[in-house]
Amino acid sequence: MSVTIVDRINAAVALSPVGTWFRLEGCGHPKERVGSRFTTEIRAGLTTWAAMAYIVSVNASILSDSGGTCVCSTNDLCTGDTVYLACVEELRRELITTTAAISALASAAMGIVANLPVGLAPGLGLNAYLAYSIVGYHGSGPMTYQEAMGAVFMEGILFFVLSLLGVRQWLARLMPQSLVMAVGAGIGLLIAFIGLSPTGLGVIGGDTANFVGLGGCTAEYFVDGLPGYCASHVMQNPTMWLGIFAGGILTVHLMMYRIRGAILIGIFLVSIISWPRSTPVTLFPHTEAGDSAFNFFKEVVAFKPLKKVANVINFGAYGNHRVWYALITMLYVDILDTTGTLYSMAKFAGLRDPVTLDFEGSTSAYCVDAITITIGSLLGTSPVTAFIESATGIAEGGKTGITAVVTGLMFLVSLFFAPIFASIPSWATGGALVIVGSLMIRNVREINWDYIGDSVPAFLTIIITPLSFNIAYGVIAGVGSYIVINSLPWALRRISNGRISPATYGSAEPWVVPPGGIVPPWIKKLTGHGKKTVPVFDEMQMGPTPNASYVDLQGSTSEAGHERFNEQKTGSPVEKSPPIFSVI
Repeated sequence: MSVTIVDRINAAVALSPVGTWFRLEGCGHPKERVGSRFTTEIRAGLTTWAAMAYIVSVNASILSDSGGTCVCSTNDLCTGDTVYLACVEELRRELITTTAAISALASAAMGIVANLPVGLAPGLGLNAYLAYSIVGYHGSGPMTYQEAMGAVFMEGILFFVLSLLGVRQWLARLMPQSLVMAVGAGIGLLIAFIGLSPTGLGVIGGDTANFVGLGGCTAEYFVDGLPGYCASHVMQNPTMWLGIFAGGILTVHLMMYRIRGAILIGIFLVSIISWPRSTPVTLFPHTEAGDSAFNFFKEVVAFKPLKKVANVINFGAYGNHRVWYALITMLYVDILDTTGTLYSMAKFAGLRDPVTLDFEGSTSAYCVDAITITIGSLLGTSPVTAFIESATGIAEGGKTGITAVVTGLMFLVSLFFAPIFASIPSWATGGALVIVGSLMIRNVREINWDYIGDSVPAFLTIIITPLSFNIAYGVIAGVGSYIVINSLPWALRRISNGRISPATYGSAEPWVVPPGGIVPPWIKKLTGHGKKTVPVFDEMQMGPTPNASYVDLQGSTSEAGHERFNEQKTGSPVEKSPPIFSVI
């Protein structure tokens, strides 16, 4: 085979300091990322950005509904006050700048510091919670925008402390492995559901009787007051079919023939087709909203200085109990959401250690997430989180932080070309999200379906995640049900010395405390701790098993360490007394 110019570029970058830092294949680093190529990483970063670009306009629209720092002096929420609405529109334009800026900083920092192919941006869900529940529509909630930003600022500080001490990483590693696999599969279904929903292709819409039904109708056939709910003419929207064929089926065929950048090609093809006006699939119809969007699109270059949203934190509001309620709510939701996303993305990229169940740079990743949450509050936006759309870039071959850096650079460009980059239609990315969801669902193959104590919690995690539209709720459902379902059999086994057991207990997945403990590596190095050993815990016992082998932490990532751990997990079971009866 002849050596191409692309091969030469990849080889040159791999041998450079850049290749060593990001551990590209061929750099000579003992932990180089197998299969990583510089040009592939660039393509993956562009794909991740294209899938995430919608957040620039969507986050600004959601947060501006709160009214931000604009003051409404009447009791009618100022819905007809032209001066107030003009202030809100100005706020929305500033929030576009804020969203692009914090997404650029957070994504690039994640790539450079943690070397992970994961993009970060203000998360959907928490931004809606802040806008509609905390601040309220046009400031009708229990807190001001300034107080809400104070709560976000404190959340970032607490996150940073928990991350630095290793608490977040340790809690995630305690999860049973079937649940970890289920979280990844649930995220895959959530991604696909987003791709099929009105914020994507629009194939799935709302039904007033069944909550979810077929969508795909045009706006004139929506139920009155319920956008996305089709009264009739389902599956007849031309933009939906454009997204299905050009962004979905065409992309799948390109992937089948291993065409590089298949997902990116599909996204941009649909976008370009959707930009001309006076077509059935235009993004800019001849309506008031369409005219406004097209006028913004024609600006091409635009940059709004931050006058209304930057540095507006009210630090004197912490005596308000509502601030602490909002802080705690955002804290636990974000912990579960970000933790589940990061671990699933690391697993999807093949970066999780099979022994410690951690991933490279986890402490750095969580610290970056925490710091950018705090910085984001200073810029006036809701908490930053890892985006599940990062899976599109990983599916394109992204394995290193270069992917995230490219994503960040594209968001940086978006600061000045927001009119263009905010005009990627939802139906352009919908097909890509469905395809990525189909790739992530393969995690179900690694779930232990042979024991109902493992399979039911895993299934609940998978099904609750997309139906609740929230990763955190899926994790809560899985962990909570696992504890409730498995506590009684564990107690009965302890009391009866193993004689009272479920009928299929022999096929249960052992629950183990992963090697490494709660102390993060940087503290071990700082305190000069050397070679350590820890007992492996099994069968949900509160102490080590009598015949437990010990795992060498220092060598836990070596081949020998993997073998010792696998022997502990899958070795011959200890002789046990036969159960006096079984429970199905």
